[in-house]
Amino acid sequence: MVNQMKLFRNAGQSQRFRFVVLVIGCFLVSMTFIVVSRPLAFPSLSSRLRPQKSDAEREKAADTSSYSAPSAEKKKEENLQGKKNHTIVDPIEEDKTGIDEVMETTVEAEEERADQDEDHNRMTLPTVSNYTIDDPVQVDKKTTPEQPAREAKAVEKMLSCDFSDPRVDICEMSGDIRIPGNSSDVIFVESPQRDQAFRLRPYARKGDQTAFGRVRELTVKSSTAAPQCTVSHDVPAVVFSTGGYTGNLFHDFTDVLIPLFLAARQYDGEVQFVVSDMNSWWVYKYRLLFQKLSKYPPIDFDKDKGVHCFTRVVVGLRAHKELSIDPARAPNGYSMVDFGKFMRSALSLERESMSNIEDLAGRRPRILIIARQRSRKFVNLFEIAQLAEQLGFEVEVNDAEVGSDVGQFAKLVNSVDVMVGVHGAGLTNLVFLPPNATVIQVVPWGGLEWLSMLDFGDPAKDMKLNYVQYSIGVEESSLTEQYPRDHPVFKDPFSFHKQGFHVLRSTFMANQNVKLDIANKFKSVLWKALEHIIQ
Repeated sequence: MVNQMKLFRNAGQSQRFRFVVLVIGCFLVSMTFIVVSRPLAFPSLSSRLRPQKSDAEREKAADTSSYSAPSAEKKKEENLQGKKNHTIVDPIEEDKTGIDEVMETTVEAEEERADQDEDHNRMTLPTVSNYTIDDPVQVDKKTTPEQPAREAKAVEKMLSCDFSDPRVDICEMSGDIRIPGNSSDVIFVESPQRDQAFRLRPYARKGDQTAFGRVRELTVKSSTAAPQCTVSHDVPAVVFSTGGYTGNLFHDFTDVLIPLFLAARQYDGEVQFVVSDMNSWWVYKYRLLFQKLSKYPPIDFDKDKGVHCFTRVVVGLRAHKELSIDPARAPNGYSMVDFGKFMRSALSLERESMSNIEDLAGRRPRILIIARQRSRKFVNLFEIAQLAEQLGFEVEVNDAEVGSDVGQFAKLVNSVDVMVGVHGAGLTNLVFLPPNATVIQVVPWGGLEWLSMLDFGDPAKDMKLNYVQYSIGVEESSLTEQYPRDHPVFKDPFSFHKQGFHVLRSTFMANQNVKLDIANKFKSVLWKALEHIIQ
């Protein structure tokens, strides 16, 4: 009996041994198959199963992380692969994995920021808009007389002045240029062998002594004697005057604003204005235009106490012709059409084009009559407005005194289809009209057709406006009350032209009013304006 028990026990142990061997063998075979078919990655047991990013998402991430370190990206892919193959989650290790991911992202961000900082330090200098005046870290350490701005080293030095233009003198320079405030100097830092000086008045009415009497003379000079920079700018500067005839609407645009558009628009706001003879009220009046042309507050050349340093400066504003632009001479081929678009954008004017006949189905066409209050005024203004109403116009009468709110009056002008006025500054408001609107200029007696066409006729056409010129007859002029009919004023008006503009102005412009023939002549002009609207 005892022997039988021993035999049974030995048989059970042998059977269990064979079973264990069989299990181990199956396990080894299975492991061998798995290893051969797909090598296992053994990440941390902390990994959480997450959905893998699509190809599109991965490409997007690559585009937005162009500065990421390659090793970090590779590490992310390995972690994602490991997380896909393991579902065991350990809360403590899971937290560690999150920290690792944050650290990887932080490293990438720091590397990207370092790259950007390096580019910024290499390309960008402090600007007055950041109020870095007398900032010892950003200014004094980078810009001193012994160590000019970094940008200046990369710019070819050049000083060129052009005094041949009949309308304006211009100096352009690049290199190390310093403008001390509360002075009249623009200093081009150069070797002693090339010391030179040029004097000019930066206002686009060259030869007009009355205008130039209100414009301060500046000196552009090359010299080694230059004050230390207190403010460095990484944008070019445009130096000009708001003296002269500014305050008169026509001269505001033809002498300053249009030339300033030509000088600054190409920089898309990255330009600094340095203003001589600065009238704060005038700059405020046109602040929306200034803000559209430059991202930086203008520097008052006469009162500023700093020494402003630039790598490129233009002194003076180029002007091509009265209230207009010659695209062949303008940067980027700018034209008055472009200036009109700029005005509508800067002043938020709604109408980009004239209403067609379908748009007028629900309203009457609008006409604006510019009613001058002094010379060259309409004597029969009420009758003119009444005639326009009879022909179907909705009439607006305004003296065109823009005042301090140029934007508000511009909206009124932009809302009309026709504008009519006697030759004078009020017609400058044509710059606010939508394309294809109509301008009617009434020309006083005295052979002023050439002047009227020069001042407003050509600019209107250049802005793609319809232009109608109406020259009054002797019977429509108040001069008949001052001179006999056989006087040279009527018999030979051009003899007054030969005596100079002051005589011409005092005779035919400063002392003449207009009484339009509304029964016959002017009525046909309004019909012509209606035809332009219908077309």
